[in-house]
Amino acid sequence: MSKLNNFLFAPLAIVLLNTACGQSQVRDDKQPAVPGITATAIKPAVITEPVLFDTDDPAIWINPANHAKSLIIGTDKNSEGALYVFDLQGKIIKDKVVRGLKRPNNVDLAYGLMLGGKPTDIAITTERMTHKLRIYSLPDMKPVDNGGIDVFVGETGFEYRDLMGISIYTSKAGKMYAVVGRKNGPKDGGYLWQYLLQDDGTGHVKATLVRKFGKYSGKKEIESIAVDNELGYIYYSDEQVGVRQYYADPEKGDKELAIFGTTGFKADHEGISIYKLTPTTGYILVSDQGANRFQIFSREGTAKNPFDHKLVKIANVEAHESDGSDVTATPLNDTFKHGIFVVMCNDKTFHYYRWEDIAGKELKVKADSAKLLP
Repeated sequence: MSKLNNFLFAPLAIVLLNTACGQSQVRDDKQPAVPGITATAIKPAVITEPVLFDTDDPAIWINPANHAKSLIIGTDKNSEGALYVFDLQGKIIKDKVVRGLKRPNNVDLAYGLMLGGKPTDIAITTERMTHKLRIYSLPDMKPVDNGGIDVFVGETGFEYRDLMGISIYTSKAGKMYAVVGRKNGPKDGGYLWQYLLQDDGTGHVKATLVRKFGKYSGKKEIESIAVDNELGYIYYSDEQVGVRQYYADPEKGDKELAIFGTTGFKADHEGISIYKLTPTTGYILVSDQGANRFQIFSREGTAKNPFDHKLVKIANVEAHESDGSDVTATPLNDTFKHGIFVVMCNDKTFHYYRWEDIAGKELKVKADSAKLLP
């Protein structure tokens, strides 16, 4: 792992051989001098069947009864879009696909929201054109939102209600919150809105606004949001600037704790995922979209500063111009013994990577069959 605080750049001549998914390529003319950078693209173990229009963001649902029957839920971003459901072999499970969504952007899921008196796993997607959250029970993918939940109500700025990012925070007290982003918003705080999710009394979900927070540079947009339930943090990509970190618990206030990944990115900071070695250690993976790679940072920070997330590896992948991603350390099957890293590719597919292939010799893998959920 590198202990450099500042990244040194050296010229590197690159021949651009291919531009499609599934082909090795590196597009930068400069790269950080980080030990472990992959010279060639890591190959996925599985590439899913294609969706109709435009893949954007995946989420991993772990089947508690049989990990090998876990599911990948992914958005197809179009005015006649859908939430697709795939098995671990990348096959579309046709009877679970939710169609007719109006430009679903990002998706996240959580375990055990009490609905109708029983714990219910849920998947939430942002429906950009209707300004609504759409919520479905898992694994049956049945709606539990009474037709959708309006968010950013009362906002009138240009694209201030055009939904994009979504992540779910489950507190140690068991409260569940949706953290929602949009295409555009204020620069001085309040770009993200956080909603408490509860049963509305009929077995459906209601959402109550609890806070507005989050700085915004104004350079492009904020799409990717990730939550670390165990450590209680929210991360989001301020595209072309860096990754911002805040407390996930509304009672802890709205102070920005850190901004990292501010150098060495080709263009947009995109998908964020967290690989958990233990409840407090692991890695934060951030898509360097313009370079077809992921920059990987320490999750736990340093002994002197828990918010100092060091760059520990850069991994080139065959997925091209990746927006969204998700990862888990939970062993799933004989292919994904140390977890799975799911990445969007711009050819209408998602790529599944084995964690050990991403980790290489530089990063750790979770060797046991942990019960820790993402």
